[in-house]
Amino acid sequence: MSSVEKQRQELIRSLFLKGIPALWCPPITHYSDDGSIDFPRMSAHFAFMSPHVKGVLIPGSTGDGWELNEEETLALAQWAIEQGRASGTSILLGVLRTQTEEMLATLQTMLALIRQTTGVYDPHEALAAAGVCGFALCPPRGNGLSQQQIETGFARVLDEGLPIALYQLPQVTENEVSPDTFAALVERYPNLIMVKDTSGEDRIVPSSAPRENVFFVRGAEGDYARWLKGTGGVYDGFLLSSANSFPAQLAAIVRDIEGERLDAARATSEGVAAVIREVFALVQPFPHGNAFANANKAIDLFNAYGPSANRAEPPMLHAGVRLPKEVITATGEILARHGLLPAKGYLG
Repeated sequence: MSSVEKQRQELIRSLFLKGIPALWCPPITHYSDDGSIDFPRMSAHFAFMSPHVKGVLIPGSTGDGWELNEEETLALAQWAIEQGRASGTSILLGVLRTQTEEMLATLQTMLALIRQTTGVYDPHEALAAAGVCGFALCPPRGNGLSQQQIETGFARVLDEGLPIALYQLPQVTENEVSPDTFAALVERYPNLIMVKDTSGEDRIVPSSAPRENVFFVRGAEGDYARWLKGTGGVYDGFLLSSANSFPAQLAAIVRDIEGERLDAARATSEGVAAVIREVFALVQPFPHGNAFANANKAIDLFNAYGPSANRAEPPMLHAGVRLPKEVITATGEILARHGLLPAKGYLG
C-alpha cells in the first residue's frame, strides 16, 4: 500500500467513523411563495429521508446548486450542518461553480462558515466538529479544455488539502475527467476521497485506473440493482436524486443486494426506475429548472400530502414559477399505477 493510499485510508476513517454510507442524496430545495428558501419545509423533507439516507450532497444539481447565488448557497450549507449534526447524517457540501477561481473562493467561504459555526480553526478539526465530510466539485467548464488543463484546474482545488469528491457531470461541464487524468490525481492527492459519476458513461470506475481506496458512487438514474459490487457491478454506493422521492425503496435495494436477495432488489429497482423515467419525461419539456429536480419535486408533493397533493399548490421553483398543475395530476396517476402512491403524506 502506497503512502498516499494509507493517508487516504486514515482520512476516510476519521471522516466516517461508522463507514461511508452506501446511499446518498442531493436534497431538492424548497421555496416559499416569495421565492425565499423554505427551511421548515426542507426540514420536514429531510426528516422523511434521514432514516434511510445517511449522506447528503448539498447543494447538488438537484438542489439547484448551479442556480443559487452565494448567499443562498451558504444558507443551505448552514442549514445542512444543523440537520446533519442533529441526525448523524454525513454532509458533503457542493461547490458548484464553473471556473477554478470561483470554486476556490466559494470553498474558502464555506470553510469560514464552518469555522464560525464550530468555533474551531483547524480545517480538519472544524469539518469533524461540523459533521462535514468534504466538498464536491466538478472540473472547470469548457468543451475545449484539454485533459492537462482539467487536471491542472482540479489540482489547484486539491492543493488546498481539504477532503474532496470529484463530481463527473459532463451535462454541465461539457467535458469529462478521463481515467488517465483521474489516475494522475488519485496517485498524488490523498484528499481525493470520493467520485460521483453522473455521466451515464461510467468510464472511470471500470477502467484500469487505480482505485486507491477512493469511494465511487453512481449518480445516473435507472437499473439500480446492477451497479453495486454485490451484484457484480463496479460501484460502492449511490448518490441519487431519486432518493428524494424513494429513500426507503432505494435503501431496501442496497440492503437486499448486501443480503444477496437479488430478485427482490431487481423488482424494487424496476418499479422505482419506471416512475422516475415516466415523471422525468413529463417535466423535461418544462423550460424552468433542473428536470431531475422538477421530477422529484412533483413526486415529493405526494410524499408530503398523500393523495390530496392534487389540491395543494404545485412546488415553487428557483425561477419564481410553479410546476404546472397538469404535471402534478399526471405524476399522481403514474405513482398510483405503479403502486407507489403513499396513503398518507409526511406532513400529515
